[in-house]
Order: sequence, then structure tokens, then C-alpha cells
Amino acid sequence: MKTFLAHINKAFDHRIRLAIMSVLMVNDSADFNPLKDLLGVPDGNLESHTRALEAEEYITIEKSFVGRKTNTSYKVT
Repeated sequence: MKTFLAHINKAFDHRIRLAIMSVLMVNDSADFNPLKDLLGVPDGNLESHTRALEAEEYITIEKSFVGRKTNTSYKVT
């Protein structure tokens, strides 16, 4: 089992990143707050994990305004 895990892509070596990708693979996109609530993680954790996935070009992050509030949306590349 350890040899199998030695070959896992480092971008997916954390359960939160795997969960983010799982959600995005079955949905066109996901917004920050619903994704945060679904995964049960704090704002900072979600932010850092999505940035890591964006750096590896697995997802894109789009920021926009809905009314006067900012909205962050994630999509698989």
C-alpha cells in the first residue's frame, strides 16, 4: 500500500483537495460558501487548498460581484 501512495500526485495528497475535485468533477462549478459548507472546512483552509489546485492548473478561480457582495466560483480546467 505504501508504494501505491508514493506515486500519488502531490496536488491530491490531502483529503480536502480530493473532495474539492470530486465536487467539481460532477458539477459545472461551485461557489465558495456552498463548497465550504459542504466540505465543513474554515474559510482559510478552503482558500489555501483551492489556490494550490489553481497553481497546478487543475481548477480556475473566478471572482465577481453579486449585487454588492463578492462571489468566488471554481471550475475544473
